[in-house]
Amino acid sequence: MIVLVEIGGRPYAAQMDEGKDLSLPVRNLNGGIRAFGLGPVEIEPFRVPGFTGSVKEGGSANCDLLSFYPHGNCTHTESIGHITPEQQSVNGIFSRYWFSAALLSIEPEVRGEDHVITKAQLEALTLPKAEALIIRTLPNAADKKERNYSDSNPPYFEPAALAWAAEKGFLHLLCDLPSVDRESDGGRMAAHKAWWCYPEQPRFDASITELIYVPEELPDGFYLLNLQVAPVESDAAPSRPVLYALRTL
Repeated sequence: MIVLVEIGGRPYAAQMDEGKDLSLPVRNLNGGIRAFGLGPVEIEPFRVPGFTGSVKEGGSANCDLLSFYPHGNCTHTESIGHITPEQQSVNGIFSRYWFSAALLSIEPEVRGEDHVITKAQLEALTLPKAEALIIRTLPNAADKKERNYSDSNPPYFEPAALAWAAEKGFLHLLCDLPSVDRESDGGRMAAHKAWWCYPEQPRFDASITELIYVPEELPDGFYLLNLQVAPVESDAAPSRPVLYALRTL
């Protein structure tokens, strides 16, 4: 199926059967993604006297109980409710799920023991006008898909970089990091606050998606993004961002 879309007054075509899934799944296998010292995913059959939710164990149907932390066990999308005392569910911020997107690859700058994506790096790039900004960090090792980031001081964003991106009009940020902030930042959450312009001018319709993986074969450029978020009433929920190449007509 080919879909025709108009973005910024220009016509494009997208092949619907060639979307690239950027999500990392919720799974309890050894090597599943983890961060912040959060526990692993637990998936167990529902059990009560006279019934087990496992066909393998003799039950009539499979019925699992899932226990996991969206912030550390899978690709997830966050609302501003992640940093506010008021509850702001990620389930309520989307009125549509298709967006123009710019994919960029950046090697974070080394600052002592830290690796930081800076405002200067973003300013130096040619950014197409888009609604979503997708950052792939370099090197793009395949083990990002099953890495335990806990206590590893992963790369993060300089707050000024995300303040700049917000000023440029990007509404949705996606990255392959466990957090846009430093793993241990004293609770400041400065990059999150810069992105959401909080508390001065809160952007309630903006989102952050973390722990994606962008395949090597996708070149930097302009794309169509389908961002699907699980309907969970919480500050964050598992999500599936899918990227579609655009062909100019």
